Amino acid sequence: MNRQAAGWIIALIALVAVPFVHRDPYHLHVLVLILIWSFAYTSWSIMGRFGLVSLGHGGFMGIGAYVTALLWNHLGVSPWIGIPVSMATAGVLALVVAYPCFRFRITGHYFVLVTLALSGIVLQVITATRDYTGGSLGYTPQRAPSGKGLLALQFDDKTTWYLIALAVWITGLVIWRAIDRSMIRHAMEAISEDEDAAAAAGVNVTAEKLKITLISALMTALSGALYCQYQMFISPDTVSGIAVSLQMVFAAIVGGVYVALGPTVGAVITIVLAEVLRISFGTKAVGWDNLVYGVLLVLFIIFLPKGILGSVIDRIKSPRKPSRSHEQQTVPIARR
Repeated sequence: MNRQAAGWIIALIALVAVPFVHRDPYHLHVLVLILIWSFAYTSWSIMGRFGLVSLGHGGFMGIGAYVTALLWNHLGVSPWIGIPVSMATAGVLALVVAYPCFRFRITGHYFVLVTLALSGIVLQVITATRDYTGGSLGYTPQRAPSGKGLLALQFDDKTTWYLIALAVWITGLVIWRAIDRSMIRHAMEAISEDEDAAAAAGVNVTAEKLKITLISALMTALSGALYCQYQMFISPDTVSGIAVSLQMVFAAIVGGVYVALGPTVGAVITIVLAEVLRISFGTKAVGWDNLVYGVLLVLFIIFLPKGILGSVIDRIKSPRKPSRSHEQQTVPIARR
């Protein structure tokens, strides 16, 4: 066993042990939120790293959350079935919207606008169907009867939710890593550089893009469903719409969209920032986090385009250039 594998095993054991060593409910709550949003941001980065900038992921997350809750409340369908159904719904919607875009080469800012419209449409549908979804007032899944918490995927214990969120987060990293080591990565990188050249080399451009889009949409819907089950309250502003999509873009870029753990770094920043503003200023700080996100996003795109973790890794890997004084000292020695 090499050192890297041993390090990952030790880190995993440490993460699993956290809720058994540190039982503070609030701190565990923050950690659960970080893990769930890390998974959501990772799902966006799977597309974003290949130049497919989507502002529609808020819609996929909203579908995952609301479909799961609606099936449970109105039809009594367990979230264990409702979550796969919500993921399938998001996947079908992603394919319906993405296929014509990729088939007719709607790329760049035009693709961004299409996904932006998708996110806005999902938000408007949730708001307009207030008789079923609660509209802008929000929606709460019904509490399960005593003894049926497992069936309803409802747990009061923070430790249980931490372990669930940890497992999902690790799954997201495994998927990101698997794509990074697969032929899909090479195909998508070729497509992002030059679609015509990639097609001439035998790459099925439309199919490869659809694969990445489908994987990303399914993961995002799963994150929305888990967020709904954990918080037991959802609203259009928290799990859907343009603001959620922009939050995903910000976190992934700031953390490092080309690094597996980059979105996790972004999640730590976004969740901690939101909690600090909420605790420090209360209701007076509503919306301030989005303002800070926007300012930081511009700064990071200009000065740290690879994000925090990506820049740190580049700094570690890049060899240090010898100083001018060192060069001056070694020249005479070489001449002798």
